[in-house]
Amino acid sequence: MNGVLIINKPMDFTSFDAVAVTRKVSGQRKLGHCGTLDPNATGVLPVLLGGATKAQDILPNHDKEYVAELKFGTKTDTLDIWGKVLSEEKSSVTKEQFEAVLPNFRGEIMQVPPMYSALKQQGQRLYDLARQGIEVKREARPVTVYSLTSEGFYQENQTAKIRVKCSKGTYIRSLIDDIGNALGTVAVMTALCRTSACGFNLEQSITIDGLKTLTPDEIKERLLPIETLFESYLQVNVSEAQSVRFKNGGALSLERLRNLPKNYSENEIFRVKYEDKFLGLGVIKEKELKIFKLFQT
Repeated sequence: MNGVLIINKPMDFTSFDAVAVTRKVSGQRKLGHCGTLDPNATGVLPVLLGGATKAQDILPNHDKEYVAELKFGTKTDTLDIWGKVLSEEKSSVTKEQFEAVLPNFRGEIMQVPPMYSALKQQGQRLYDLARQGIEVKREARPVTVYSLTSEGFYQENQTAKIRVKCSKGTYIRSLIDDIGNALGTVAVMTALCRTSACGFNLEQSITIDGLKTLTPDEIKERLLPIETLFESYLQVNVSEAQSVRFKNGGALSLERLRNLPKNYSENEIFRVKYEDKFLGLGVIKEKELKIFKLFQT
């Protein structure tokens, strides 16, 4: 069983829990996933089965989209509503003020990762240090917020909802904390749903409860092809003889590739196909298309 299954991860469920259920129901032992979701977050979790696990470290698309809810006037140690409350204050943010500050957080911004995160410092997870009451200095890192829009603002109870499209490594909790600070108050995240990840969306997903009702054959029918992980790469079609050579580890001369897209560049990666079969990824090096990763099953 080889392919990608999009899970709509429920709340109070770890990403590992979702993989464990998939393993049990599908009977497939070799599994992985893309983009860990916190237990309190919900939404898109791509699970890789069989040969698709070979793609885990070479995915070209790590962008994500979230819908998050937030509340002004509260600050916690985790930057979300499930943490220890550090302070509470009366806030009076207006809709106009809220919407006016959002453009400041679009584009490439510098962001300090939260202490409650899986990042490592000197070999230790930050959340392990945080649970011991230890706070260490974290360097601000560049992240990209492609879009940030208001999905609703409720002045009476000082809450709001935002939609964020962002790059890998962006922490929505930190973004919300920074928005609160920019408005002269504090803020925490109260809900988070990932609506897309790695090019997949909620419409393609199945719930854990729905997954449990399926047979292994029905799961196999739901799997998305491994190739869908690499749709951002251009495609090269090869002949039967070239496919045999490529599958056996041989490089292909660019001069003999009839439909190689024009204006290619050195080190560019392509999807390699023979007829409708996805063979793997090739990379251009020294006027040859060499194997980057084989996925033929």
